[in-house]
Amino acid sequence: MKKGIALIISLAVMTLALVGCSTKSTESTTELAPAESTVSAGSTSADDGTIKSTGPNGETAVNANELKLTDEEIEKVKAGKYKAAISFHYGGNDWSASQLKGLQDTFAKLGIEIVGTTDANFSAERQVTDLETLTALKPNVLIGLPTDATATADAFKRVSNAGVKLVFMDNIPKDFKAGKEYVSCVSADNYGNGVVAADIIGQALKGKGSIGTVFYDVDYFVTNQRLEAFEKTMKEKYPDIKIISKMGFTNVNQASTVADAMLTQNPKLDAVFAHWDVVAEGVLSSVKAAGRNEVKVSTIDLGNNIAKEIAQGTVLGLGAQLPYDQGVAEATLAAYSLLGKEAPPYVAVPAKHVDKNNILEAYKDVYHVDAPDWLVEAVNKNK
Repeated sequence: MKKGIALIISLAVMTLALVGCSTKSTESTTELAPAESTVSAGSTSADDGTIKSTGPNGETAVNANELKLTDEEIEKVKAGKYKAAISFHYGGNDWSASQLKGLQDTFAKLGIEIVGTTDANFSAERQVTDLETLTALKPNVLIGLPTDATATADAFKRVSNAGVKLVFMDNIPKDFKAGKEYVSCVSADNYGNGVVAADIIGQALKGKGSIGTVFYDVDYFVTNQRLEAFEKTMKEKYPDIKIISKMGFTNVNQASTVADAMLTQNPKLDAVFAHWDVVAEGVLSSVKAAGRNEVKVSTIDLGNNIAKEIAQGTVLGLGAQLPYDQGVAEATLAAYSLLGKEAPPYVAVPAKHVDKNNILEAYKDVYHVDAPDWLVEAVNKNK
């Protein structure tokens, strides 16, 4: 596969302004905020802020709010004129776009130039090629999400051996050790989001009913956590709600086909949990096509399409990640590594409960921009 096909390289074209962070008048610590200098690396708006997840190797999660850099440390990073690269597993969704924006904004505040950004489109082979090309650009740090913890491990090891500091999103390559091959891993509280998605269905069904799950049938850490949390919460908190159908897919384009089969085989199904927002779109398409509008849906991740469905009442709600804040945390940890500052091995951004009642506020929490007019209009139309 030719390298040129694999890349969405942004070199000097990425004209990131180097914006200095403002400081609090009575403190020497600057909290790197995506849009406002009075907010720390992780948003404090997500429910009670309690992290329920652990890391891929059982690590205790440190809340992203606890990551901070002093003004002196920020100036030291700026003076280094460092470079960063970013390797996404998949860049074609709202989650990746929002996380990239958090990385861009924070690196700009730190004076770190982004020399390349790639999108593997869920292909481990393509990501291996991406990593070779990014390494050739000689970044000091690389932020990456391994598409496959085993298949990309050697490629990420070569990046580390080249002296590049690694900060991971969500997933860690096989046999990698924090503090040795990589700096830290940052994720959403995926377990917490699974609990939120379960509670949304449990409360809507008033603790009784029959449900199904449409899940990603691949051994992937973050999605495994979501499903485990959903199922455990249902079993322990809503014992009279039974999971009567559990159907998997390996390609997201199969979600609607899987949902079609589930609806056909289970005429008394009350609700479906979809593993993430794009999957939920496929499930919802099947629900509408089958005329089964009584079937309720919950999911994880606040994509734009699902935000509108929540406003319209066709989706109950979801547990939202805060990808912008996750990007801020990753860039901040990159600065930790450049400073030689000790970093926690696993950092998480709190889960966010989203439903029709708070969709506008939640949208701003997730994307760090005001809710768009089309969403405001959908909310007002469906009050």
